[in-house]
Amino acid sequence: MRCIFIWLLCLLPALAGAVEFDETTTRLPLGATMHVFEDMRGDSSIVDVASPALQGSFRQHHQAVLNAGYSRSVFWLRLDLQYSPRNQSGSAHPWYLELAYPPLDHLELYLPDDAGGYRLAQRTGDALPFSSRQIKQNNYLFELDLPPGQSQRIYLRLESQGSMQAPLTLWSPQAYLEYQPKRIYVLGIIYGVLLVMLIYNLFIYLSVRDTSYLYYILYIASFGLYQVSVNGAGIEYFWPDNPWWANAATPFLIGSAAFFGCQFARSFLHTAEHSPWVDRLLLVMMACGALVMALALTASYGVALRMATYLALLFTVVIFSAGMLAWMRGMRVARYFIFAWSAFLVGGITNTLMVLGYLPNLFLTMYASQIGSALEVGLLSLALADRINAMKEERTRILQQASSELEALNRELADNNRLKDEFLATVTHELRTPMNGVIGSLELMQTLKLDVELEQYQKTAAGSARDMMRMVNDILALTELQAGKLYPRREPFSLRGLFDGLRAQYSPRATEKGLEFIVELDDSLPDTLEGDAGKLAQSIGYLLDNAIKFTHQGHVTLRVSAGGPLTANMPLRIEVLDSGIGFSVPAGGSLYQRFRQLDGSMTRQYGGLGIGLAICRQLVDLLGGTLRHQSTPGQGSSFELDVQLNLPVQTREPGGMRRRVGGLPRRRPEQCTVLIVEDNAINQLVTRGMLLKLGYRVRTADNGVEALEMLRSEPIDAVLLDCQMPVMDGFATCRALRALPGCAELPVLAITAHSHSGDRERCLAAGMSDYLAKPVKFVELQTLLHDWVLCQVPADSATQEH
Repeated sequence: MRCIFIWLLCLLPALAGAVEFDETTTRLPLGATMHVFEDMRGDSSIVDVASPALQGSFRQHHQAVLNAGYSRSVFWLRLDLQYSPRNQSGSAHPWYLELAYPPLDHLELYLPDDAGGYRLAQRTGDALPFSSRQIKQNNYLFELDLPPGQSQRIYLRLESQGSMQAPLTLWSPQAYLEYQPKRIYVLGIIYGVLLVMLIYNLFIYLSVRDTSYLYYILYIASFGLYQVSVNGAGIEYFWPDNPWWANAATPFLIGSAAFFGCQFARSFLHTAEHSPWVDRLLLVMMACGALVMALALTASYGVALRMATYLALLFTVVIFSAGMLAWMRGMRVARYFIFAWSAFLVGGITNTLMVLGYLPNLFLTMYASQIGSALEVGLLSLALADRINAMKEERTRILQQASSELEALNRELADNNRLKDEFLATVTHELRTPMNGVIGSLELMQTLKLDVELEQYQKTAAGSARDMMRMVNDILALTELQAGKLYPRREPFSLRGLFDGLRAQYSPRATEKGLEFIVELDDSLPDTLEGDAGKLAQSIGYLLDNAIKFTHQGHVTLRVSAGGPLTANMPLRIEVLDSGIGFSVPAGGSLYQRFRQLDGSMTRQYGGLGIGLAICRQLVDLLGGTLRHQSTPGQGSSFELDVQLNLPVQTREPGGMRRRVGGLPRRRPEQCTVLIVEDNAINQLVTRGMLLKLGYRVRTADNGVEALEMLRSEPIDAVLLDCQMPVMDGFATCRALRALPGCAELPVLAITAHSHSGDRERCLAAGMSDYLAKPVKFVELQTLLHDWVLCQVPADSATQEH
């Protein structure tokens, strides 16, 4: 009886503090009504705890939630519950006891038994498989049958290597079921935001390949899985039969989130460029994150979780500080970064204050951390989107700048091309002027009697000079083709005369190499045609030049035939065939590219600039024709040129004095005086020597002004006028000359270095009679003077005849 009395004395104070509730109660927080006993050694059993000797060790808990932090102690919770229904006839009513902290390792529920002691009603925790739970929920949920009108004491034993928290709530079954959709919807929204942001940024990363998005995706994945693990959804849905990973996942995912979050901040904020010391600090944080991940897999759960907690706190502060520093330094995207981490911090602080008991345990405070993290992820996605806009603006600015620079470069290139064309034109003119003296002097040497050795030297020098002049002409032609200065002329010419000239020009070269040069001209073709004979002959000349160059034995054939039926036009087909080395036909038309040779090495056997076929192709295109080729290595090549020529409608003769081609001379050269107007002393000397060889009387003038003075003072039968002169050029001199008395019909023969640039038309427009291209050739000069001077009727004789 004494023992029973003592036990009742100990029990009565506890029973006096029992929590009363009735059938109208839906939710009852128990944090401030429970008693807590901290078993620091952790060896007390339920018999020891329930004994009267330890009842005095229980302390009343006055906070809403038990928060013992990281403690190695075992905590016993004592709850005294009394269900007092208003309807005394009511039967027993089931209740749910919820402990809403899934990361607890071990949890044991003890209920009274029939013998006056306590029995183990439920053992669970995340250190056990999910199947150990009485009710399959992410939080720990126990069903209690409380008899009406009676106080019942229950014990909970809590043990965990992590944080010790025990938010206890008593629910009525109906209220708990009604509460679940609200909680599930909020968690669904939070996880949905994380998943949507992950997929959204994954697609952006696949589109733009910006590594910032990849780090952000990995951060979202790590942080989202951490939330799943902490909320108990991981062990419920993903790893229900793997308690080890259920514990290890939390510190591992915290380390992973810190690792990828720091790398994302480095990439997003460009800390290596703007804040090197912050960048180094983030690198240290990344190393700590990797260390925590390794500890989670190898060390004890308690050590890894403590390290992960410290890392999470330091990570939050460092990331926030990095964002603030970037914002202070004017980075536009840093503001969204700060807003995102501010939402995360506010949510974390709110949840922590609730856990510590400074804020009530409401739905908003309970899930503040998850809500803040969802806002953080969304705002960071906005930051990345703003970064895309900033990148677009920067790209637009760069493109505009590049466009301006490209436009300036194009203008500079156009100016350079123009200057290059002008330079080449000037160079060719300047080269033609001294070459005129060289070639003229060599031709004058032919009129002298030379010994065999000197004659051989003269021939060698003359051949080399002609080759050099040919290259100068090629460069000039290419320059004018590129500049668009050439255009086709339409004037009558003799078809047979054209090909006789080609035979006379190329047959000796072929004969020197031991080749047979054959010209096959269809006799049925008309002789007089209209077109640009000069450009046509120049095009064919390039083909003949190549044929002779690349043929060592055999023949070179020039074949001319009708390219179709004769109508208003004359379709002409010209073929150049050879038995030379041939070539493999290159792809893409590179055969006709300028400065491109099939053998471009320095040791190639055949010389040349590699522009002959390019000029030929452009000249043929200018004439409206087509050029085709066929070749077989070792067997020869064939080039086929088709061009449309016109049949002359009528013979058009210019008014005034006309050239008498092939007429009988009416005067002798020694009866005629020719005035040479040339500023270059060498060219003047050469031309004078040619005229003296021909028997003419010669007068010289250094410029146009001197020439006009001489024309006023003495009779002159013809003028050889250089077009490019200082003081007064040839065109101005000719216009002034025509205004002098008796000079309206005077033969004025222009000498120009630009034989391809339309100087003939300019000469005729300025009133000149005809023109010669430099270098002046002895035979051409003789022929021109014969037709314009010797075959013309003298002015005084014409007067007597009338």
